[in-house]
Amino acid sequence: MLDFTNKTIIITGASRGIGEASANYFSNLNANVVLAARSKSKIAEIADKLGKNALAIECNVADPTQVNSLMVKSSKVFGTIDVLINNAGIIDPIQRIEHSDPVAWGQLIDTNLKGLYYGIRYALPFMKSNNGGTILNVGSGAAKTPLEGWSHYCSSKAAVHHLTSCLHKEEVENGIRALTLSPGTVATDMQKIIAKSGINSVSELSWEEHIDAHWPAMALAWMTTSESDGWLGQTVSLRDKKIRELIGLK
Repeated sequence: MLDFTNKTIIITGASRGIGEASANYFSNLNANVVLAARSKSKIAEIADKLGKNALAIECNVADPTQVNSLMVKSSKVFGTIDVLINNAGIIDPIQRIEHSDPVAWGQLIDTNLKGLYYGIRYALPFMKSNNGGTILNVGSGAAKTPLEGWSHYCSSKAAVHHLTSCLHKEEVENGIRALTLSPGTVATDMQKIIAKSGINSVSELSWEEHIDAHWPAMALAWMTTSESDGWLGQTVSLRDKKIRELIGLK
């Protein structure tokens, strides 16, 4: 059984889906959990249920000032930042390139890519002053699989995977562990948006084909341990049977 007593985990996009499931999972493993999201009331509600070792901080990851403040506040309350889970991400609006809204296309990049960069940039000084830490970026199989209507999402996730690899090369000698999680299709609100779009094969998947958000949460916890060191700088895919077995998923 993993134990994160006295460890601080920051989770972006923590108001729902993988983020919320991860907050619950790490809290059950005795971690100090910082829930970050734009939905202040929602993360406050979750934090209240988790108890005194949970902190809700309103944060739009597309704003570097807010992300920097997230790190500063978390450190002041809990002392250290041990794990950053860059989970916040969006997929809408799903549109073919010829019909896409340039502003909305750019806003997705601001959240899905630049938001992760801001998290890394502002967490690093705190982690390095504490002799290391783990940064986990939530990627996607869309990073390698082009899909109609998802040009913005696929591009952002491909960049996220490379960003993780670059971080590993730069900081592994400083005790910073960097990995990407490719969770597969998860039963979250994002899948409802995808289904409603009716664009590409993913929208046609039945709800039963998506995995529970608890699976990625378990994967993320496993990825903070030395058992995942063989994947540093790389992508851990929950579609890989070997990975699921190592994590304890069936």
